[in-house]
Amino acid sequence: MFTRLAVGLLPLLASVLAQESTSYVDPRNGITFQGMTDPTYGVTYGAVFPPLASSGPQPTEFIAEIVAPVAAKWIGLALGGAMADDLLLVAWPYNNQIVYSTRYTTGYVQPTEYDGPTITNLPSTSVNSTHWNWVFRCQNCTTWLGGGMDVTSGGAWAWAYGGMAVDDPANPQSTFAEHTDFGFWGEIMSNGHVSSATYNAYLSGQSSSSTISSSSATPTSHSSTSTTSTAPTSTPTPYDYIIVGAGPGGIIAADRISQAGKKVLLLERGGPSTGETGGTYQAPWATGTNLTKFDIPGLFESMFTDSDPWYWCKDITVFAGCLLGGGTSVNGALYWYPTDADFSTSNGWPSGWQNHQPYTSAMIARLPSTDAPSTDGKRYLEQSFNVVQQLLTPQGFRQITINNDTNSKDHVYGYSSYDFIGGKRGGPVATYFQTAKARPNFTYKDYTMVSNVVRNGAQITGVQTNDTSLGPNGVVPLTPNGRVILSAGSYGTARILFQSGIGPSDMLSLVQSNTAAAANLPPKAQWINLPVGMNVSDNPSINLVFTHPSIDAYENWADVWSNPRPADAAQYLQSQSGVFASASPRMNFWRAYEGTDGKTRYMQGTVRPGAASVNTTNAYNASQIFTITAYLSLGITSRGRIGITAGLNGQPIVNPWFQDPIDKVVLVQALKDIVSSISSVPNLTLITPDNHMTIDEYGYADEFAQATMDSNHWVGSAKIGTSSANAVVDTNTKVFNTNNLFVADASLIPALPTGNPHGMLMSAIEQATAKILALAGGP
Repeated sequence: MFTRLAVGLLPLLASVLAQESTSYVDPRNGITFQGMTDPTYGVTYGAVFPPLASSGPQPTEFIAEIVAPVAAKWIGLALGGAMADDLLLVAWPYNNQIVYSTRYTTGYVQPTEYDGPTITNLPSTSVNSTHWNWVFRCQNCTTWLGGGMDVTSGGAWAWAYGGMAVDDPANPQSTFAEHTDFGFWGEIMSNGHVSSATYNAYLSGQSSSSTISSSSATPTSHSSTSTTSTAPTSTPTPYDYIIVGAGPGGIIAADRISQAGKKVLLLERGGPSTGETGGTYQAPWATGTNLTKFDIPGLFESMFTDSDPWYWCKDITVFAGCLLGGGTSVNGALYWYPTDADFSTSNGWPSGWQNHQPYTSAMIARLPSTDAPSTDGKRYLEQSFNVVQQLLTPQGFRQITINNDTNSKDHVYGYSSYDFIGGKRGGPVATYFQTAKARPNFTYKDYTMVSNVVRNGAQITGVQTNDTSLGPNGVVPLTPNGRVILSAGSYGTARILFQSGIGPSDMLSLVQSNTAAAANLPPKAQWINLPVGMNVSDNPSINLVFTHPSIDAYENWADVWSNPRPADAAQYLQSQSGVFASASPRMNFWRAYEGTDGKTRYMQGTVRPGAASVNTTNAYNASQIFTITAYLSLGITSRGRIGITAGLNGQPIVNPWFQDPIDKVVLVQALKDIVSSISSVPNLTLITPDNHMTIDEYGYADEFAQATMDSNHWVGSAKIGTSSANAVVDTNTKVFNTNNLFVADASLIPALPTGNPHGMLMSAIEQATAKILALAGGP
């Protein structure tokens, strides 16, 4: 996205205007523009204005052009010289046309649609094998919310260059990654006015040349650096397996299937994460190292407070990671080996999935857990563990090493267990991905978004992407008997299925009403009615916040990104040890409850220093706060539904929390039990809720309405089962009524496991991949 453009231009004005526009004639259309060519990327920006008024209002429109080499995947133009509070124009080529939008933002976040300006493409707009040329009329474009430009003189304009394709090139409102580069120049508008007759001739194209040059137009006073790019591949490479999404599901599937000798293509819509994968997003204090935000465990809390959280999917209304590793690159990395109950038939799994241990063992062999992630073997910031231990012991809890006693999940607690390796984030990116990428039969492509599978009835022939270098119109084909595996997450996989004509009729009708997406839908007679997006679960969670004089709240993690404690930062950089070698949780505990419906539900508690929110009427010491988050997990009966908007953004349609009131009764009882022994811990004070509110009032209060429940543990949107009446994939994870389309991510999980689903999901993908490879009829 546009980011880090100047917030205030006054200090920069002299240097900006030193890079002034000049007059040039574009040989393709004969228009005399006032503009400049950036010599680094060879992109030309120009504008021409109607005559100035002798009195009254000045003109509110102009004609402009952007001429860019095809290596420019998108270009942005800020008419006031800054991203924030200026009118922004964004454009890119797609299917030999220019896709564009007007946008606006008040901060350094993804710019969104801005209504008011009217854009009209002029005749010389074109796309060829080397360049794209956007020539347009921009009406009502000289003023905007909170600002404008003085067409009688000059002002700073800014450009942004995107070297990575946008997420959905057919959609003018597509999200996109941060720009590759940006710059400024002084647009001398006073030199860019022409007569009414000339301006009108330009509008009609009467000055256009019939010959279209393949080189960029260049202002005479500037030199241009030529840029070449490969034209779309005319003979695309087919693959045995195309795997969509490089989260934990996609990475593990790609590794195991390429290990079996199949030709595998793994596609990821986002970019690199850790330093090992080419990531470069570093905290200021880690500059000069190979350690990114996604390497350093102690930066976990900053995922949610970053001023530029580009790693979250911008077209999904809940938190979802759009980068290599998916959720495992942005989560707290809590890692529990699955219990036997997690894969039981009573928890929704079909027969044949209960013997998970060989697959769990295979996962552990690649990725063992640790509850002491610091490389020096010591544990840090343990005060909250010690306090809560005193709280739980009188209630009959016992301490265990959680992943050494996997099936014990009632009245037990232990140190939080992670999949960190060597004091850094581990997960599938550091393990499975590394072995996969070393194989010659494995190909990985990032910044490649898949909108839909290409199918003829039940047969999938390829996938539709935003990368035309992979095939004509971005279509990547399969080899004979090839297969597609969707691993784009609970929201991403559901959306791809919808756009492929698979799902409930109301969602498919939304796709059909979207002009760009409708073009890729199969005929209505080939639509497949499956409960995609139904049966969704997520852990409802409620926070209890306490204070205790022994607690070090660690400044509530507020300064870990920009200004951490110097000794801790230095220790971590030297040896990957200390506080920053761990995410914020310090303890986890479980308790089983039997509801009035006779069903057993499990509560998981997570303990961490600091607090995401405090709601109290009493004074408290902020340096002594800690949080216990109580989640409801295995046995939960509530279900929700997810879907898409008319703009194809993923969203919950029916929230999955507390649809069954017994779930809420159980969780509120768990809260009561947690605080029942608070008097046994000297100086322990509950501040949220405080002493002016009972637990019942707190647990049933409006502030814990649906929107506050989200734990981002979404499962079930492409549920596994034995019947297409209530499931999306069969026992081999193949989508019902298709021949060769599979799902391998959290969306196939039929119900929540006992703890965070991270480990259980990876074990499930190990098993799913084995079943897919063993299934007859494949490549």
